[in-house]
Amino acid sequence: MEWLAEYTMFLAKAFTFVVVVFLIVSMIAALKARSKREEGTLTVVRLNEQLQRMTEKLENAILNKSALKALAKTRKAKAKAKEKASEPGKRVYVLNFNGDIKASALDNLRHEVTAVLELATEKDEIVVKVESGGGMVHAYGLAASQLVRIRDAGVPLTVCVDKVAASGGYMMACIGDKVLAAPFAILGSIGVVAQMPNFHRVLKKHDVDYEMLTAGEYKRTLTLFGENTEKGREKFQEDLENIHRLFKSFVGQYRPQLNVAEVATGEIWFGTEALEKALADEIGTSDQYISRMIHEADVFEVHYVHRKRLQEKLSAGMSAVADRLLLTWASRFHNQRFW
Repeated sequence: MEWLAEYTMFLAKAFTFVVVVFLIVSMIAALKARSKREEGTLTVVRLNEQLQRMTEKLENAILNKSALKALAKTRKAKAKAKEKASEPGKRVYVLNFNGDIKASALDNLRHEVTAVLELATEKDEIVVKVESGGGMVHAYGLAASQLVRIRDAGVPLTVCVDKVAASGGYMMACIGDKVLAAPFAILGSIGVVAQMPNFHRVLKKHDVDYEMLTAGEYKRTLTLFGENTEKGREKFQEDLENIHRLFKSFVGQYRPQLNVAEVATGEIWFGTEALEKALADEIGTSDQYISRMIHEADVFEVHYVHRKRLQEKLSAGMSAVADRLLLTWASRFHNQRFW
């Protein structure tokens, strides 16, 4: 019995030691993971090599040995000639912006632009694929400012719109030296919208009082639960008109060839119509443009990855679902047609 008691005590001490070590290692791993998550990771993919691998796989499946040998010889000669060139060739950097209502992709875009501008020169080019139906004014204003950084640095900027660049999305797209739009991409919606329900009559019906105290005449113009006044509505409308004026001025600054008064009505146009209105400069998809650039330059796709915790992923997923639902119903209210 004495031996059993000593052995039990030994197991308890060993178990305690293992638990303590496990907790310490877990804490260190958590801190390390948190540090990595905060810093994020910049991934770079050379699209020339990616296309070459796919092409070679297709060639090996289709061509005979003599044809493959001839192709290999031609490619080797081109590569040797490129190596002998005294100056480095043109570089094209491809960035992606998939925007939601809150412009959540803004954080990644900031890091990507900062990194690319450390190397890009006036001989290079930055291609940004924008896909967004717009959202919060301040968020998209900052997102557009990131593309302004590229223009200010003197690096040629091309914006490709494959699906939609409307409202805040077009605020970003218009900054490009060149704007490409797919034939049925949606561009425009140069306008401002704000809406909210008011439950004042419901509360009044159930004898519920609602009080709101402010300092400053226009600290709150419209409210969800209080009784809105005509003066408050007028001030709210005035603020919307001011934002719209700033929006139009911004678009006109970067696209002087555009008749802003004609297109700043909140309407949207499809690719070919957008070209006629000077909202775009060329009809084509980002795939077409980037494939062409691959044959003329070294093309790199740059993406900043910000690792998120599980709850952040779940929250982002729910937010994305909500955004899609809102955009779907907004599209129905605007009588957009789908095939």
